[in-house]
Amino acid sequence: MNFVSRFGGSKCLIKRLCVNKSRYISNQSILGIETSCDDTGCAIINDQGDLLAESLHSQHLMHLRNGGIIPDVAQDLHRSNIKSIVSNTLDKAKLTVENISAIAVTLRPGLPLSLAVGMKYAKQLARRYKKPIIPIHHMEAHALVARMHHNIKFPFLVLLISGGHCLLAVAQNVNKFKLLGESMDSAPGEMFDKVARQMKLRNLPEYSKISGGQAVELAASKASNPHIFKLPLPLAEYKDCNFSFNGLKTAVLLHLHRKEKEHDIVAHRLIPEVNDLCAAMLMATSRHLVHRTQRAIAFCHNNNLIPPDNKQLVVSGGVACNNYIFNALTTLCNEMDYQIYRPPPKLCTDNGIMIAWNGFEKWRRNIDIVTDYDSLDIKASSPLGENLIQDVISAKIPMKLMKLKL
Repeated sequence: MNFVSRFGGSKCLIKRLCVNKSRYISNQSILGIETSCDDTGCAIINDQGDLLAESLHSQHLMHLRNGGIIPDVAQDLHRSNIKSIVSNTLDKAKLTVENISAIAVTLRPGLPLSLAVGMKYAKQLARRYKKPIIPIHHMEAHALVARMHHNIKFPFLVLLISGGHCLLAVAQNVNKFKLLGESMDSAPGEMFDKVARQMKLRNLPEYSKISGGQAVELAASKASNPHIFKLPLPLAEYKDCNFSFNGLKTAVLLHLHRKEKEHDIVAHRLIPEVNDLCAAMLMATSRHLVHRTQRAIAFCHNNNLIPPDNKQLVVSGGVACNNYIFNALTTLCNEMDYQIYRPPPKLCTDNGIMIAWNGFEKWRRNIDIVTDYDSLDIKASSPLGENLIQDVISAKIPMKLMKLKL
């Protein structure tokens, strides 16, 4: 797909844009670097928005053995791999840094020690080869990468669900977002990981090398009677779009400990009902996500944030890979006459492609192109766009929550 067909507009308009943009050269490419958490990623996207090459070093198995991400270990692994990851990507694309137009790099939010590795390496390359840097907001990159594969026009509603985030926002443009709701405590992926560890799913060979969220989904697919566990619907009485998973996690663990006591479970053994409990948790999580998203759709309708002819929901982030959750959200979208999209599974988790793509989207609009490297710094936490959460709360939107037959 070429530049014009992907973004619309006439060839004359594109030609004028290119002439007016002093930085534009033929065959320009954006190099993206991602080190916000535990994956070292790099990718190169050309001036038509096509992926030329990408590389990724995952630290998953290392942190799985440690029972969670250790920031110092993550930083050391980023330092050990970032040079080779970038070099491999350039080699695959048959390019050198001289051929690159700009370097896009994640600067917020994330683990400070991890973010610092990417920032320092990007600055090193930029200074050496005199290239501009495009700072990237990690969550904005997750929100927009679906546009790489789907014709999704602004504005659209986005649900970002991962191990570190859970939020609803309206993406109005590449760098303009309106935040409607966020997690008041933990994120769904974090809950899945912690519960999977408590359930000892890792002790089973089929789950030993996958994430907690993947293990929970796979175990849930084998359930025979998940309704034996009654779990609460979080924030059911609150008329907002915020999320909460701590109460749900506590309820699941209480059921787990009760069953362990009932069956006299010790050491490495799992409760017989582990598949049913995973399914019950997945069902409760899906209902919570659907109900908050349903209210966000209503708020957008009441406030004309999404045009009637552009009803679109993008679901992204690591938990978006969960097919059970995505199918529940698809049921909601069918009911509300929305189109639903998500990136390919590979792009839902952290990767360099989404960073390069976000850099490309900014580059073609001449947004956030920085040559004063000293002005750039990392931020461990960073809100997404303009906060409308209080407006949603004040609206007190009355609505009948959609019932799901899951």
